[in-house]
Amino acid sequence: MNYRFQNLLGAPYRGGNAVVTQNTNLISPVGNRVSVTDLVKSQTITLPIQSSSNIRRIAASPDGVFLLTVDDNNRCLFINLPRRVVLHRITFKHPVNAVKFSPNGKYIAVAAGKLLQIWKSPGFKREVFAFELVRTFADCNDKILSMDWDNDSKYLIVGSKDLTGRLFFVDKKKGNYKKPFLFLGHRDSVVGCFFGVDKKKNRVDKAYTIARDGFIFSWGYSGNDVNRDARHDDLMDVEPPSPGTPEREGEDGERIGKKRKDSDGKESGFSEGERYLSGGKWELLRKDCFMQAPAKVTACDYHKGLDLVVVGFSNGVFGLYQMPDFVCIHLLSISREKLTTAVFNDLGNWLTFGCAKLGQLLVWEWRSESYILKQQGHYFDVNTLAYSPDSQLLATGADDNKVKVWTVSSGFCFVTFSEHTNAVTALHFMANNHCLLSASLDGTVRAWDLLRYRNFRTFTAPSHKQFVSLAADQSGEVICAGTLDSFEIFVWSMRRNLLLEVLSGHEGPVHGLMFSPTDAILASSSWDKTVRLWNVFKEKGAVETFRHTHDVLTLTYRPDGKQLACSTLDGQIHFWDPIDGESMRSIEGRRDIAGGRLMSDRRSAANSSSGKCFTSLCYSADGSYILAGGNSRYICMYDVSDQ
Repeated sequence: MNYRFQNLLGAPYRGGNAVVTQNTNLISPVGNRVSVTDLVKSQTITLPIQSSSNIRRIAASPDGVFLLTVDDNNRCLFINLPRRVVLHRITFKHPVNAVKFSPNGKYIAVAAGKLLQIWKSPGFKREVFAFELVRTFADCNDKILSMDWDNDSKYLIVGSKDLTGRLFFVDKKKGNYKKPFLFLGHRDSVVGCFFGVDKKKNRVDKAYTIARDGFIFSWGYSGNDVNRDARHDDLMDVEPPSPGTPEREGEDGERIGKKRKDSDGKESGFSEGERYLSGGKWELLRKDCFMQAPAKVTACDYHKGLDLVVVGFSNGVFGLYQMPDFVCIHLLSISREKLTTAVFNDLGNWLTFGCAKLGQLLVWEWRSESYILKQQGHYFDVNTLAYSPDSQLLATGADDNKVKVWTVSSGFCFVTFSEHTNAVTALHFMANNHCLLSASLDGTVRAWDLLRYRNFRTFTAPSHKQFVSLAADQSGEVICAGTLDSFEIFVWSMRRNLLLEVLSGHEGPVHGLMFSPTDAILASSSWDKTVRLWNVFKEKGAVETFRHTHDVLTLTYRPDGKQLACSTLDGQIHFWDPIDGESMRSIEGRRDIAGGRLMSDRRSAANSSSGKCFTSLCYSADGSYILAGGNSRYICMYDVSDQ
């Protein structure tokens, strides 16, 4: 069997910046992975690529073919999106706070700490070192936070933490180096800077800089326009997707390297176009305030075609403004925590927002004021999950008191139940596929209708109990739940909503419950080192007791009902014959679940085999394999058919 990673559910967004490619494909980082959501087909996939740590910045090429990811360890991956493979790797020397492809796709601007680096964009060709550093600007006095290219890929406007915006001419010219133009007057870090374009002439005529304290500065450009149209073709330098090495120059202007030629025979490198932006005059046109103090600006984006600015604040509010007149179109609150990403799609009709702390990812159409996508993961740890009988749905319960139901094929959560007031500890799908049971530490077992999305049954004990396990018989009439504090098993009738019986006998928390697939025998496991079988429909008391040397954590029946597997605290899996009451075999799994460690590694709780055990067991459909997982990052699968 060849198991491959397929998808990641429960966390649509966990930090970093989101990007939209080809107008409808939303790319968002999820921890150390990347998810791609098709907003038209309503499907999400997670790339089978992992970074060494959480991804902090991503950038996509203009044609949507290449994706660049940078993680917290400054390690960069250059990914082919259609093929879902890594083409090139590089490690930067400084933390990367911003990265962006040029509009022509040939260059990549990287904000590595206080340095602005211009790299040649690699192509499909495999090379020893595909990344080539073209230029490095060290004019900023603090780390760079934002950047934007002009349409000709010749100029960069950069905002940094030193309260200044800078205009860089990235073309490599002979002669003396000219310092960048400074946009001054900010009282806080410049978190956003963008070029504005004259739609008639298709050239840059304005710029916007956004400060963290909630002010936006509008800058106008008035420069010499002589022979600009004649030079336009020279500025638009066209190269194939896999460019060669540009001409390198020393400090004295001499050539210090051989030129590589592209496949068409043309020498690569920047053109000798005149600096039409840096040679003119910039002036401050107006300064406007978003009026959201004391909230700070945490995310922003600008759409050049519509001349719109979207701004996200630390209080969960976002604003949409029409520039250059600064007309507020929308000002809404969509989250309780700060917004960490805000981005337009290509047409500018959809807005994408992300909140890293809550795991929210929203796509909103601002004209019709409707949601295109609204997803949120669990806020705290996931405790339990359950598949529906037809394997089309997956339910998860977590410490945030919520139950979420996901569609496996699309990867979307379509309903969230939040009636529980404490952590959800167990879930169980009924055989009809339209009902879901959930047990919680709040002392209730709730039945959810998956057609009407409502809670139609609530089972409680005479006094407050904390339920940690759950089971239902094949008919769906009898519901059983095990407790954490009183060590009892409560039995209810689904149809009459009545408590039928209380099963006593365990001397520890009952963490495992399951009905036999073939008869009405209920099996329970407890921390009192026993597994007990109960006949719920006949006499009271345990039918049989299986004793162990360590606490029993969980149990499961084989699909044919002729074998019972349970895991103990010492890392073993024991197999019992429930009919004859005899022990069949056992598996020592502590070393398997602990994994390995290097000889140079110090012994720690993470790599020590002591304390490792299985807390979850599951048989395959034919009963020949058993899947085991627990307090470790490893999941073990054992072949139990030939034993």
